[in-house]
Amino acid sequence: MITLEDLKPAEGSVKKSKRVGRGRSSGHGKTSCRGNNGEGQRSGRTAKRGFEGGQMPAFRRLPKLKGFNNIHALNTAEINVSALEKIDVSEIDLQYLKENKLVHSSCEVLRVLGNGEISKAVTVKASYVTESAKEKIEKAGGKVELV
Repeated sequence: MITLEDLKPAEGSVKKSKRVGRGRSSGHGKTSCRGNNGEGQRSGRTAKRGFEGGQMPAFRRLPKLKGFNNIHALNTAEINVSALEKIDVSEIDLQYLKENKLVHSSCEVLRVLGNGEISKAVTVKASYVTESAKEKIEKAGGKVELV
């Protein structure tokens, strides 16, 4: 059975603190591991974050890059319901839009947004359709298929 008296830290997890300024033979005497002169030897020393002793600091040596590119993001084509109204075909999908150069050829995903009105029945095959767009397409007698 383990009691409170038996508990102790794991082997090697606790180090004794460095005792400085206790004579030359200790190895930490005279300057107490602080070097000879300058700001670092004085008490209350605080160099600002990123200070490299006067050398041009890393944050100024590196180029100023704006944001980052998400390598996993899919290139998305967005099309409004008002644009679907102008297309004279019964079935609309990403492939059709690419072939007719209505969206960029690099697009991988089609999103249908609900801006505008539609009066004719079309079948839309898309990866994402907003609630308002789905409602307008179905009200006009069309159909929405999620790919």
